[in-house]
Amino acid sequence: MSLDDNTPMTPAEITEKLRRGPFHDWLGLTVTAVGDGEIEITATWRPEWVVNPKGGYTHGGILATLVDLTADWSLVSLLGHPVPTVDLRVDYHRPAMQGDLTARGRVIKSGKSLSVCEASVFDAEGRLLASGRGVYSMPKPG
Repeated sequence: MSLDDNTPMTPAEITEKLRRGPFHDWLGLTVTAVGDGEIEITATWRPEWVVNPKGGYTHGGILATLVDLTADWSLVSLLGHPVPTVDLRVDYHRPAMQGDLTARGRVIKSGKSLSVCEASVFDAEGRLLASGRGVYSMPKPG
């Protein structure tokens, strides 16, 4: 899917749509790659993400947010717009310390009423921090 139904959306076009949401803008999200049912998004680190100043690691809610929105926005390459989350599962693999994060998502199954997508979040060194899978409600035709 595309902005005009003929040409694929560019990362810049999707970034502009994504950052219309104030929370997404606050997260400093940038789409760095997009393909057929796939997306890569970078989030610019913010000191407000720290859950414990002594430990210095990022709150798990930020990682869960990145899993959810990246999985959801992987559908944008097929639909041209995001859709509501029905269910979400997140696994945490290691603490996220200070630094930008990269999330990669892909569509597992695009269905008529529900779609399943997955996403993984990595630190600047490429270490897996969190991964998960979401179920998303598809728009009714018409």
